[in-house]
Amino acid sequence: MIIEKVLGNTHDLRSGPDPFAGLHREKVVLPSAQLVKRVQRVTTDHGKEIGIRLPSGSGDLRDGDILHVADTNMIVVSVLPTDVLVIAPRSIHEMGVVAHSLGNRHLQAQFFEPSSEYGAAVMVCQYDHTVEDYLKLVGAPYDRQERVMPVPFRHAEHSH
Repeated sequence: MIIEKVLGNTHDLRSGPDPFAGLHREKVVLPSAQLVKRVQRVTTDHGKEIGIRLPSGSGDLRDGDILHVADTNMIVVSVLPTDVLVIAPRSIHEMGVVAHSLGNRHLQAQFFEPSSEYGAAVMVCQYDHTVEDYLKLVGAPYDRQERVMPVPFRHAEHSH
């Protein structure tokens, strides 16, 4: 079976009745790094091999993406948690200093509002022991967590 488009996302269905109620949910479990790949061969949690061949310009895969729906089952993407540092600066100055330092390392970060699941304005980046050492050195509040990120981290390309 070759998947050429995403049919929707289960997380978008929470506001009404579930049109897929009663269907068995087979999962394709992926690490965050594989979400950016347009073409790949994957195996479901039931051992079924499928190919994914998304058209150029498609968005990245996300947790909950529906890849296939049949009479009795569906195949859904399930993303593994990523080891991250959740940084919660106490002031705009501390945020600027930390963000500048992370930017100099070309480390990708994601930012969340106080209304997010984090409950505070935070900056989240993939775990790196040198970043953790830096945060300890400057006394910036942080927490190391395992999180399913809404957007995969990408390697930052740059030139000078």
